[in-house]
Amino acid sequence: MTDAVTHHLPLNSGKTASVSAKIQKLTVKLAIATFILMAIGSATRVTNAGLACPDWPLCYGTLLPVDRMNLQVFLEWFHRLDAAIIGVGTLWLAGRSWWHRQNLPGWVPWMATAAVVAISLQGLLGGLTVTEMLRFDIVTAHLGTALLFFSTILVMALLLSPYEKHTETATPRRLTWISAIAAVLVYLQSLLGALVGSRWAAHQCLQISQLCGVLHSHFMGVLPASLAVLMLGILAVRSPNLPARLRQLNRWGVGLLLVQIALGFATLHLHLQVEILTVAHQSVGAALLGVLVAFTVYGIRDRLTAPVAATQ
Repeated sequence: MTDAVTHHLPLNSGKTASVSAKIQKLTVKLAIATFILMAIGSATRVTNAGLACPDWPLCYGTLLPVDRMNLQVFLEWFHRLDAAIIGVGTLWLAGRSWWHRQNLPGWVPWMATAAVVAISLQGLLGGLTVTEMLRFDIVTAHLGTALLFFSTILVMALLLSPYEKHTETATPRRLTWISAIAAVLVYLQSLLGALVGSRWAAHQCLQISQLCGVLHSHFMGVLPASLAVLMLGILAVRSPNLPARLRQLNRWGVGLLLVQIALGFATLHLHLQVEILTVAHQSVGAALLGVLVAFTVYGIRDRLTAPVAATQ
C-alpha cells in the first residue's frame, strides 16, 4: 500500500517537496487561466466576435491591431493572447517536469506531456474555427478539448497539492464512482450546450422551429447530470467521517448545480437576449465540472492514504 501511495502522490522530503510545490503552483495558474479563457471564449461567441479577426494566428496581419480595435476585436484578440500564454506555460510545465523528473512522481512528466498534446490540439481547433468560418462541429470540439485540458491540469494541481493523511474512515468507494460519473455527465452536457450554441439551435428553435431536436437533447441531458450530482450530495451528507474538504466540495457542487439550472431557465426565458447570462451559464458548468473532478481526485487520495483496514 505504501508503494502505491508513493507512486501516485508527491513525496514530502527535501528537494522533491520544493520541486513539487513549484510545479503545483504553475498548474494552478494554468487552470485559472484556462477557466478565464473558456469564459472569454463564451463571451466571444455570444457577441458574434468569433470572426472579428479574419486571419489567424495574427489579427489583421499584426500582433496588436490598434487601428481596428473595438469590443469584438478586443475579445477575439484577448482570447488568442490568453490561449498563447497558456500554450507557452504548458510547454514550460512539460519542460520543467521532464528536467526535474528524478524529484517528481513518475506520472507528472507524462501527464504534462498529455497536456501539451491537448493544448496543441486546442490551438489547431482554434485556428480552424476561424479558417472554417465557425463550423459548428469544430467549435464544439474546441470547447470539448478546452474542458479536457482544464481537467487534466486540474488533476495535476490536485494530486501535487499538500494533503493531510485521513486516518479515520476512508471515503466510501461509491462516492468516488458517483462523482466520476457525474463529472462525465456534466462534461457531455457541456458538449451538448456547445453544440446548441455553435448551431444557434436555441435561437432557431424559439424563432422558426428549426433545430429543436438539438435544443431538446440539451434539455434531456440536464436530468441525468443533475440526478448524479444530487445523489452525490445526499450520500455525501449521510456519510460519517467524510473529510471536511470533501464536504465543502459537495456543498459547492450542489450549489453550482442549482445556480446552473437557474441560469439555464433564465437564459431561455429571456430568449438569450442577456449575453452575460449565457456566459455565466457556460462558466458555471465548467466550475461544476472542476468541483466534481476535485471531489473524485481527493476521494481517491483519501482512500490511498487511509489505513488498509479502513479501505476494506
